[in-house]
Amino acid sequence: MGATFARAAVIVLGLAAGMPPALADEAVVKSSVISAFKIGSNETRFGPFEFLGGLEMVSPNRLFGSLSSIRFESDQTHFVGVLDTGQWMTGRVERDAKGRLSGLAEVDITPMKNRAAQSFEGKGHMDAEGLALHGDRVLVSFEQDHRVDVYPNPGFETSRAIDTIPIPFQRRSLRSNRGFETVAVAPQESPLKGGTLIVAERSLDVDGNAYAAILDGPLKGRLALAHYGDYDATDGVFLPSGDLLLLERRFNMAEGIGMRIRRIKSTDIKPDAVMDGEVLMQADFGYQIDNMEGIDAFTAADGTTHVVIVSDDNHSILQRNLMLEFRLVE
Repeated sequence: MGATFARAAVIVLGLAAGMPPALADEAVVKSSVISAFKIGSNETRFGPFEFLGGLEMVSPNRLFGSLSSIRFESDQTHFVGVLDTGQWMTGRVERDAKGRLSGLAEVDITPMKNRAAQSFEGKGHMDAEGLALHGDRVLVSFEQDHRVDVYPNPGFETSRAIDTIPIPFQRRSLRSNRGFETVAVAPQESPLKGGTLIVAERSLDVDGNAYAAILDGPLKGRLALAHYGDYDATDGVFLPSGDLLLLERRFNMAEGIGMRIRRIKSTDIKPDAVMDGEVLMQADFGYQIDNMEGIDAFTAADGTTHVVIVSDDNHSILQRNLMLEFRLVE
């Protein structure tokens, strides 16, 4: 394994982070359609997931990229995202005559503000990683300056953070660039009764499990996520049943980048538990993946559950901005 690949690996992981050179300031996103998930194959079923289509996206806007989390609004078309460079990204997806993803439109990127109404471009104070839409609030988890901030909804794009939710861990126990990448709000009808769950990427306890906590609701308390090998949690979303779909990413020099989706039962998400679950799908560079960091799910018009995952390109020419859509076949 040569030095060129090693240098590329560092960039792929975003360890040598930096903002890209300034480009034309255009709010245009150009998309190429991805018609097959497994490279060189027409296969559409991957475990309980049916691949519906995807996009590879580029833009001359120098801020576009580094997408860490995405949430769809109730119309299942408009979305809210956070970039780990301290930006909001909003827009809507476009679809072709068969309902498959065909592009993005109305994309707007605006700076996030902390509680002091300050904006910081780049990582550090505003390394946004997780996102949840929670009624009239938007919750955002940040790494490095570890916290979960609250923004008003509507109005989050121009508002400062209006509150911070306490995290039940000492900051010194959290790794600076491996903090809480997952923040998800459970359904009101689930055992968590609308509680907010956070899960760390790779801040581990003495047993080697990732830190996690339920921040509010009747089951408020600390718990953990079983951590295996080089897979780290990067985002999660609750299904209507209360089960959690957890997106995890792997990188090592021997195997490269991988991703998997684990399903954790609602009854296993409770204080003092170590969450674990079945791996539903796993993929490597033989598939159309990259640095997969965001996941969301919604109930489509036909009653089926659609799952969308997105990648963070770290503003690297060696990586891609991807959006992939699947149908979860129960």
